[in-house]
Amino acid sequence: MNRALRLYPILLSFFMSGLLSPAFSQKYSNEFLNIGVGARAQGLGNSVIANIGDITAAAWNPAGLAGISPDKGLQIGAMHSEWFAGVGKFDYLGFSMPLANSERRIGVSLIRFGIDEIPNTLSLYEDDGTVNFDNLREFSAADYAMLLSYAQPLKTKSGKLLIGGNVKVIHRRIGPFATAWGFGLDAGVQYQTGNWHLAAAVKDITSTFNAWAFNFTEREKEVLELTNNEIPISSVEVTKPQLTLGAARRFQWNKVGLTPELDVVVTTDGQRNTLISSSPFSIDPAFGVEADYNQFLFLRAGVNQFQRITDFDGEKSLTLRPAFGVGLVIAGLHIDYAFTDPGDSQNLYSHVISLLLNVKPKNRE
Repeated sequence: MNRALRLYPILLSFFMSGLLSPAFSQKYSNEFLNIGVGARAQGLGNSVIANIGDITAAAWNPAGLAGISPDKGLQIGAMHSEWFAGVGKFDYLGFSMPLANSERRIGVSLIRFGIDEIPNTLSLYEDDGTVNFDNLREFSAADYAMLLSYAQPLKTKSGKLLIGGNVKVIHRRIGPFATAWGFGLDAGVQYQTGNWHLAAAVKDITSTFNAWAFNFTEREKEVLELTNNEIPISSVEVTKPQLTLGAARRFQWNKVGLTPELDVVVTTDGQRNTLISSSPFSIDPAFGVEADYNQFLFLRAGVNQFQRITDFDGEKSLTLRPAFGVGLVIAGLHIDYAFTDPGDSQNLYSHVISLLLNVKPKNRE
């Protein structure tokens, strides 16, 4: 419990950082969308854009939706995970269905990352300045996203080309104090030739704008001023484009398959603590490998989030985020599990579970 309480201000800053400027472009804006949807992706270190072909592709590379076989019909996916000793909760629900032209698909995805039961210390004080814990109230800080997706294949002389895109609606809320609405566009392509899978995905193509509005009572403003805190004003937060390139190859030995994938994430919002760090572009690689037996049982491992950390002695070291996972397919049900580190200094590993169900259409005589 004490460890979780210490994490509240750190995670709350994830939502609140940078909101005092009238208009700005900041690093890690809408970063909750980069946490990752699906335990399969988590177990592969988030290196999946080239070799993903299910409903979770909407969050990684929407072109992958066109890789869902038409005979799978309606596909439903769901995920739940808890981060930072259960303080942060990440949930996902999505579905995809074919259109009249069965090779074309649409999808809807809902994502929430939230921190609940946060103590509101603005209500602690009485008019005479004394502290009254009976006044303590709780609130939630949560980020929501809805992705409306479309994907289809294109005819090519060689190989298989898939394209797709998202219309993205974002809503962020910090208790009764602040709300934001944002809109953006994503796009992606996948190209398959032989055993090779190549891909590119761009998030926030035209930049995504979150318009923030704040609602503090006069009493709360007074407390903020007395405690030397600035009173936030309405602002616009800009999320700049992010490009991901990926390549995967399939190896097959009888019933045993092996698929390694390497992705490279290029951010454009300034210098980040990544393996290749510069301004305005920073580059962060991710690598994962998936082994399967007859497309029935899956074992996965991956690494990503390479960072250079300086300790108290001034010595620098390279850290990374490891991940492991397993998967099982039973008829039309996919069950996936991942064990991964969110990358914080507490080394609080998280368990991620996701389900995927194919609802096949009935055969018409």
